[in-house]
Amino acid sequence: MIQPCSFGFNEETAVDNHFQQQALIDDTQGSALSEFNLFVKTLRDHHINVLVVEDTPSPRTPDSIFPNNWISTHEHGVMVLYPMHAVNRRHERKKSVIDAVKDAIPIREIIDLTHYEAEGKILEGTGSMVLDRVNRIAYACISQRTDRELFNLFCHKLEYEPMLFHAADRKGREIYHTNVMMCMADRYVVVCLDAIPDEQERQLVYQRFLATGKEVIIISLSQMEHFCGNMLQVENATGEKYLVMSTQAYRDLHIQQRTALLQFNPILHSELGTIETLGGGSARCMMAELFS
Repeated sequence: MIQPCSFGFNEETAVDNHFQQQALIDDTQGSALSEFNLFVKTLRDHHINVLVVEDTPSPRTPDSIFPNNWISTHEHGVMVLYPMHAVNRRHERKKSVIDAVKDAIPIREIIDLTHYEAEGKILEGTGSMVLDRVNRIAYACISQRTDRELFNLFCHKLEYEPMLFHAADRKGREIYHTNVMMCMADRYVVVCLDAIPDEQERQLVYQRFLATGKEVIIISLSQMEHFCGNMLQVENATGEKYLVMSTQAYRDLHIQQRTALLQFNPILHSELGTIETLGGGSARCMMAELFS
């Protein structure tokens, strides 16, 4: 997780991230930092290992708090670096962060896809893709930030089955990242099926969930807008699993949905209002998983 030092509304990303909202918030950086620190404390209080790397003032990176878009790690010591859509987000790929990850876990191979930016081909990590790591399936909705060819290349290199589809919000606008509409856990998936307008694509995705034995917990378009799809299942130092989300997302879940989730694992939530409002991302976006 990246501790922010210059968090703020990013006009470059707001073009297609319709979850972002301009708002007047006193001491934006201070508010975001407080939310970040409380979130990290919540995770650590439950014995979840968190590697925190402090952002640097220069170059200024207002979205550095969302590292999962430009870096991911995988089994057998693989690190992947991704091409970013917004030019000012490309500066987030700082050597200090990469070195900190290398110090934390053994990295044996780096797959660097960043040169595809020159060709206008973008794939924004585990924002663009939601990975079923157990069944080796990658789910992705096509957008300006998720290039079909590059997605298929990722799947080929890391041996994932690709599942591509189209997704839109209630106004018919492309959903910029798959991870705002879908959360993949070990035995279940939280998904906004109404965000997949094509019935055939929607059924293909749904049937793939069932074929892999997932319990499907469906959220509405309104719940998706409140980041109920932007969750992440994590495992702590003793092997206990938790579902992590924002307080906004937790409050917007129905009792039946919470009950269904609690059958699998406890829920952790933290207040992320400033980060969600100005950044257009939530709890899942703030966590880049570490595998080795």
